[in-house]
Amino acid sequence: MANDEKKMKSITYAAIDIGSNAARLLVKRLKRDGDEVRFTKEIMLRVPLRLGFDVFKLGRISDKREKNMMRLMKVYNLLMKIYDVADYRACATSAMRDAQNGLDIIKNIKKNIGLDIEIISGQEEATMVYNNHIECMEDRNGNYMYVDVGGGSTEINLLSQGQLVCSRSYNIGTVRILNEAVADGEWQRLRADMAQLAVDYPGTNIIGSGGNINKLYRLLPDDEKDNELKRMPIASLRKLHDSLRVLSVEGRMDKFNLKPDRADVIVPAGDIFLIIAEIIRAEYVYVPVIGLADGIIDGLYAKNQPELK
Repeated sequence: MANDEKKMKSITYAAIDIGSNAARLLVKRLKRDGDEVRFTKEIMLRVPLRLGFDVFKLGRISDKREKNMMRLMKVYNLLMKIYDVADYRACATSAMRDAQNGLDIIKNIKKNIGLDIEIISGQEEATMVYNNHIECMEDRNGNYMYVDVGGGSTEINLLSQGQLVCSRSYNIGTVRILNEAVADGEWQRLRADMAQLAVDYPGTNIIGSGGNINKLYRLLPDDEKDNELKRMPIASLRKLHDSLRVLSVEGRMDKFNLKPDRADVIVPAGDIFLIIAEIIRAEYVYVPVIGLADGIIDGLYAKNQPELK
């Protein structure tokens, strides 16, 4: 496909990200203008399948959610055809990794819809979001911890002076927390790792990824964040988080105009970010609005453009 793509002025790629809380479809069109290459977003859809609420409680995906997943994948597959997608990748993360019937569901989707889905490891998930973000960074000096908080897991990548020094994954996520399904040992591992990294790499700030940190950033008043740099002080995040966690889910929906599937997970997401920030003594969270789906498309482009790797 790489040689054919050189002759084209545009080509479309798609990413499907099947998380523990929601499943997303991202379609981007690559456009060429001489040597300049740029992506434009064609469509972004997010549907709250909430697979983790089954998996982290029951160990498997229920028949009802399996049917909903099948229906949604059929819709996503049809949309990719409508947008003339040339190449795609569908990745499932923490909930599908843990589900006893995860592989069977993937086989059924392949058989009935023709859609290929991969269950990726936490390490690969962390690497994909890191690889996409590093290309978008203007300032690579200093120490940054890329923190991607999902429904079932949290991925971290530590970047020092533009170089990746470590990449780790923890089975700690918003849906796991709500289901009281995080092992004590996993919290201990996270805290110990963060404490050691704080010693080895002082002055580290956080780059946040995921729908919850993006929403928290948007909820902050303009005078409490830096819109130009797309960052918010940890003190401002903590103040907002305190105002959210004292409310019921319904109260958060009413006061902050949140959807139900965001109102319940946004508080445990804030917990994770603030725990990490406290241990590493971060002053800011940068929010570049880049996630796994962007990383998947970045990988598709790199695969079809080997000379640019």
